[in-house]
Amino acid sequence: MLKAEIMPSISKILVIQTAFIGDLVLTTPLIRAIRRGFPYARISVLAIPETADLLVGNPHIDNVILYDKRGKEKTIRAFLKLVNGLRKEHFDLAIVPHRSFRSALLAALSGISQRIGFNTSIGAFLFTHRVFYRKDAHEIERNLDLLNRFEICLQDKSPEIFPSSQDREGVTEFLRENGIQTSHDLVAIAPGSVWPTKCWPPERFAEVARLLFEQFGVEVVLIGGETDRQLCQQIAKALPSGASAVAAGQMSLRQSAALLERCTLLLSNDSAPVHLSVAMKTPVVAIFGPTVPAFGFAPWGENNIVVQKQLECRPCGVHGSKRCPRGHFQCMKGISPEQVFREICRILQPRFGKH
Repeated sequence: MLKAEIMPSISKILVIQTAFIGDLVLTTPLIRAIRRGFPYARISVLAIPETADLLVGNPHIDNVILYDKRGKEKTIRAFLKLVNGLRKEHFDLAIVPHRSFRSALLAALSGISQRIGFNTSIGAFLFTHRVFYRKDAHEIERNLDLLNRFEICLQDKSPEIFPSSQDREGVTEFLRENGIQTSHDLVAIAPGSVWPTKCWPPERFAEVARLLFEQFGVEVVLIGGETDRQLCQQIAKALPSGASAVAAGQMSLRQSAALLERCTLLLSNDSAPVHLSVAMKTPVVAIFGPTVPAFGFAPWGENNIVVQKQLECRPCGVHGSKRCPRGHFQCMKGISPEQVFREICRILQPRFGKH
């Protein structure tokens, strides 16, 4: 085992995480641990443009390198240009939580002498140090395993995001423009997902929102990306006037985090907003269907609730799919609005008294 403090040769570190929003959020404890172990090193993070906003303001990062691998930089020529740029940086250590072949190849071709990644990576043979990928651990803990050889300890393993004062002011303005009283309790709902089978039916989200408004006077804000906006508007139309506002597609990632910071609770499918909410210390009620918490992507922490239906066909995939493999979709249809509302009440009761 090599302690970080006796390794002065490591002065420039590159973290490669070009996966999706939730993956980057769950990498932030790893970044914090790297800073703890290497307080004087220059830490750079390679990320895609869609997620890089999450790293702005992070005090543990010195530099963010953008790689638009799905857009204008998806060509081999652009990849090699990036490699050439990284070689000029002369990094001493690459830490690669992303398990794609491209990420491993990028670290290797960039001439970084020490490269740490998971043994399950497609490009594992390109790493100088391979770490066992624990399938039975949370993703945060798995990422931290990448630092095992340095004996770096992290007491608080929570993810983190750092919205600016401007982000928070933007949220206040949004709420004011949508007639939401900032003094009232607010619940966020994230009804979308890239994977259709991960989505609880929209009419059930609407029913929960209606119950919250009618029984507690709680207003709802519907969040997500631009692709979720139509779904959120569909849910909002099913609710009483003044009961909701649609923020989907209207905010940056850090503004969304600042909005979640203002909320009493988030109700969400198994998707990225779960991890954004945890990072802002807002309790989560997460609905899991085709996937299971055992995969390592449940909301981190003790003050969160996972709602799921036990079925012999679960899980049916690592990510979800376009349609239920068996055609019945009972993992989601078997979860009622009343069941979810009861779980939400467990979190809200200390604020409103017994329901």
